[in-house]
This record gives sequence, C-alpha cells and structure tokens, in this order.
Amino acid sequence: MANKKIILIDETIREGMQYRGVVFSLEQRLRILAFQEKLRVDICQAGYPPAHNNEADLVRKLYQHAQKNNFNIRIAAMGRANLADASILLDTHVNDLHFHLHIKNDAGEKRLDQILSDLLKTIDLVRKQRPNASISIAMLDIGRSENYILDKSVSFLSDHHIDVISLPDTSGMMAPNQVFEKIHPLASKSLDTKISIHCHNDMGMASANSVMGILAGGRVLELCALGIAERNGIADLYTTAKSLQDQGFDIRLNTEDLSTFYAYYAYVDNIVYEQTHEHVLTVNTPVFGDAVKTHVAGTHAGGEYGISKEAQFFLNILCGKGLVQKYLDREKISYDETRLEDITSCIKKQSFTMGRRLKKNEISAIAASFI
Repeated sequence: MANKKIILIDETIREGMQYRGVVFSLEQRLRILAFQEKLRVDICQAGYPPAHNNEADLVRKLYQHAQKNNFNIRIAAMGRANLADASILLDTHVNDLHFHLHIKNDAGEKRLDQILSDLLKTIDLVRKQRPNASISIAMLDIGRSENYILDKSVSFLSDHHIDVISLPDTSGMMAPNQVFEKIHPLASKSLDTKISIHCHNDMGMASANSVMGILAGGRVLELCALGIAERNGIADLYTTAKSLQDQGFDIRLNTEDLSTFYAYYAYVDNIVYEQTHEHVLTVNTPVFGDAVKTHVAGTHAGGEYGISKEAQFFLNILCGKGLVQKYLDREKISYDETRLEDITSCIKKQSFTMGRRLKKNEISAIAASFI
C-alpha cells in the first residue's frame, strides 16, 4: 500500500462542533480554512447545512471564499442521505457532498434493498443537478453493523460508481486489528470507489485505528485538529498523517511546517477554552506539548519528536549519571567531574527521602558539597 495517494478530509469545523457544543463563527471558520489551505489539506468539511439556514449560509460563504481566493482545498458539506438534505447541500454550491446513512441490523434483505433503492433517488438528484460532484456515503457504523449489511451496501454503492464510501467506527469501540479485519475485505469489493476511514476515540485508539484502516485499503482519511469531535474525539490530523507519511504513503499535508501546525492547534485550542474552560492542547499533547521533551531516565533523552527547542531534565531517584551531567552542564552548575557518581548517588538518596524530584537550588547545593 505504500506510495499510494491518500486524500485527507479535515473535519475540524463540522465534527469539531460536536465537541462539547463548541460553535465556530464565520470569522473563525475562515481562519481555520486558511490554516488548512496553508498546510495543504485536501478537503475541508465545512459544516452541516441541514441543521439550520444560518449553518447553510456559512458553508456557502466558505465555498465562495475558497473560490474567490483560488484555494486548492475543496469545500465539502454533510447531511443525511435523503432528498431534502441533498437539495440543501446542493444549494450551498459545494462540489463535495457527504451523506450519512444508518441501516439498522434488524433490516432484512427486502428492507435493505428498499433502503438502497431509495438512496439512488438522492444520488440521481445530485448527479442531475451537479454532474461533476463528488459523492461520499457514510455507513453508520462498522463497529456495530452486521457484515452482510456492509458487504451488500459497499457492493451496491461501488456498482453505482459512488466516489467515496466512508466506513466509520462511530461508536469508537474497535481495536486496530478489528478495523483491519473489517475494512480489508470491503476495500477489495470497492473497485474504483475509494474507502474512507473515520475512527472515534472512545477507547483511545482513533489514530491507531485510522492507520490500520489505511493499511487495510482505505484511500481517504477523516481527521480533526487536536482530534476534537463528538464525545472523546476522532483521529488527530498531524500525528495520524505523519505516521502514514513516514510509512511511505503519498499525503500532501505539510507536516514539516510545525510552526503553522502549532499556530493552527493553538488557535483551535483557544476557541475551545473560551467556550468550555478546558484546554485540549496540553502538556501531554503528542509533538506539540512540552512533556515529549522532558526526561528523567537518561536512556530516553534522545527523542526526536516535539517542537520544544530544548529538552527538560528532571532529577529524582531514577536518574542516572549521564542525565545528571547533562543537567549540570545545561544549568551551568559548577561541579567536580571526578565526583559525578557521588553527586548522582546523593541526588537519588535525597529524592527518596523527600519523596519528590529535586529543585535546581537543591541540586546546586549537592554539587557544591563535593567541590
């Protein structure tokens, strides 16, 4: 699968507004769109027009803004897979129309045939009014749906040349091996139709599950900045894409531009904080949080990830002589290099006695005592 082109959909605006009720204004959406354009995101899922006339108007304005400024990013909108929502999406003028369809497991073969037949009416309406539209159908959801429903639906949609079939783990209940086992046979049935991966983070596996979905044959990936989305979120934009890029997949996203990524994440985090009083960009955020550059054990002090320019060292009972020396040199603390082992031993003992890591002044005093 390596070297295959993967299309990224950034759903920060649409799915992000399902994160604890956060609402993005037009100005905020335009700023988010600008970040996405600069970072070379393929598609921005700009909103859910059927929710309200004002929501539809905002999506329309984002599309017009992208057109006016000759953005490369494509603008998408989402709605239910029915005629009424399709008409609303078409009225926003977007060319990427994303629909979701939920088929209950108790649907027998006759009912399933009827649902898929009715779906064709929506598809035909879109193709008649917007011949060049890209249509995506999301099947909710692969973690709970019976295999026969997914098998038949994917074959049906592929036979009718749907551009994208989204197979979301909406409930966030799957493990990476389960995602692979579910997606792989479905991807083989999809022919020219691309399979899209959308994984929720209820069990903390969204990014890992998304990577496995791509390895299983997915060609489109749905992500959010900082993973903000319904409940515990979905896969994170940066870390998931970077992992796949490092494995050889062709992804346009500019993961080398860490300064713009950090600005994007900080901007979204500020909006979330204003409305929820909680940060999502924290010390433990992979790559962008400070903890990734903090060390206690010297053997771990060679990590390359993270935007912090300098690592931070914390000395407690677990520290070793090498890390102690790095700390003393970094903090410009005078010490007798021949007594380094004694200094380290004393730091360990004092850390154990005090039940915490030592502060700079305490470490300085220890080093001075051996001069």
